[in-house]
Amino acid sequence: MHQSQKIFVCFLSRTFVAVLLPASLVIAGLSSPPTIDLGYSTYQGISVVDPITNKTNTNFLGLRYAAPPTADLRFSAPHPPASTSGVQIADAEPRRCWAGTMGMQPVSPRNDAMVAVAKRSNASSGLGARDSTEPPPFDEDCLFLNVYVPGALGSRKQNLPVVVWIHGGGYAIGSASGLFGTDIQNGNDLIREANNGVVVVVIQYRLGIFGFLPGQKVKDGGALNAGLLDQQFALQWVQKYINKFGGDPSKVTIWGQSAGAGSVIQHIIANGGETRPSLFRAAMTSSAFLPSQYKFNDPIPENLYSETVSQTNCSSSLDTLACLRAVDVNILQTANVNITFSAFFGTFGIAPVVDGVFIIDRPSQLFKRGKLNGDIILSFTNTFEGAIFVDPTVANTTDIGNYVAQLFPTFGSKEIQAAKQQYVGMGSNFTQAVAVMTESIFVCPTYSLQRAFKNRAFKGEFAIPPANHGDDVSYYFTSINPSGIPSYSNAQFDASFPESFLKFALSLDPNAKFDSQDITPHWNRWQGTNEMLFNHTEGGAPDIRPIHTSSALLKRCQFWDSVSQLAGQ
Repeated sequence: MHQSQKIFVCFLSRTFVAVLLPASLVIAGLSSPPTIDLGYSTYQGISVVDPITNKTNTNFLGLRYAAPPTADLRFSAPHPPASTSGVQIADAEPRRCWAGTMGMQPVSPRNDAMVAVAKRSNASSGLGARDSTEPPPFDEDCLFLNVYVPGALGSRKQNLPVVVWIHGGGYAIGSASGLFGTDIQNGNDLIREANNGVVVVVIQYRLGIFGFLPGQKVKDGGALNAGLLDQQFALQWVQKYINKFGGDPSKVTIWGQSAGAGSVIQHIIANGGETRPSLFRAAMTSSAFLPSQYKFNDPIPENLYSETVSQTNCSSSLDTLACLRAVDVNILQTANVNITFSAFFGTFGIAPVVDGVFIIDRPSQLFKRGKLNGDIILSFTNTFEGAIFVDPTVANTTDIGNYVAQLFPTFGSKEIQAAKQQYVGMGSNFTQAVAVMTESIFVCPTYSLQRAFKNRAFKGEFAIPPANHGDDVSYYFTSINPSGIPSYSNAQFDASFPESFLKFALSLDPNAKFDSQDITPHWNRWQGTNEMLFNHTEGGAPDIRPIHTSSALLKRCQFWDSVSQLAGQ
């Protein structure tokens, strides 16, 4: 692991639990292993027993959904996989996509010219192996997915709803086996919480500069937003093959956390909200991450391309993209880590771009047009999303205006001062910086998304202390906890919070009940103020109740919406 990745792991370990539960699922001994013929390959999965319910599920781990994105296919759209002969054993977590890291620098490179460019361009824009303590290795050949089926293959009724999970990690890190490669996002947990009523798919996609290299050269000779195109290709795979696993392709819900939830947003607005044929009926976002999303050839994206070329010794090449495709993967990976590490602390230095085809405009603009893929949405945010992304040693000695300038380097002095004014009297510089990060990147974009779906949206808040970004994950992917138990262990909370997602995926309504312990009051759709709070009292009892969105918060969100053009959102 690169030194910067080690730093990042240590930093986030306060929030994410990176443990692999030994024997979290016991492999069941069956005389006839489950086998699926997908036409291009035949896969043999494994039968496992959930130690909590003692029920058997069927897992297919590491199914290839696209050809290796290597050589000439590097920086290209995903291609169909080649046919293979014989039976492929699908019993181990797939190799992980090469990962970058989180930005660790105290300042962000400022490009004042970008302010004018943003104003001009946006104004006219129309645009078994689970018992191993070793994580899977990194590999450029990483376009795989896992499928989790309730019961023995073929023994369950067909046409079950499907949940497709998209992992987070700032578009720079993460995998099907979690943020660290050992905190596995185990689909069997979701099956249990759905009362064995869903098929689960967990996907991987290209990360960092491998999946999100921007610039005119990529537009001309490759594929912008390749990581998003990987995700779309996986969703198309689900449409074509999930019926073989007992899933109903017309009942797909896509769900993600952090950049995974940001990815869900990208698919909601993809193709101007007119993706055909439809790839999902419902969407769920947990802590949706919406950083600046510039046009692909604006100065900041072009600088990212130039830096990649420079760090791979391709500057003298007549065809820099061809050079990048030919460069040794280890050299490209070193550049991947260096570039993401050099970003401002708490950011990731790389993100989707407005490419004019798949993503035709900034998300905030497409929200306002109301043309969206999907019929209904459920969104959650955490109370203190931004806390882990703010360096207290810097924030406490830095004026909040300077922090805003680093977070949004395209802002002019007018926008910086206006942003600063929104947070006057809200505590220390650090507290204000956390609020800026929380609201501008996570919370306010979620309300914009809710508003776009009009009366077809539900909104919840996860507030179990410390309620930082990522603290909710261990409540629905419980296998990443020691002994499978989250930090706040309460049967009523367990039946109310994590199951709300699965109830929604099953019936498009989190008010459905299939657990007698569920104490969630009636959940109204979000119409500007209605939310459901998930917390506990000082005495430790669950505190689950309807709340009204803070009017002061919504006013600050109006400000962030007013500067979304310069913020690139």
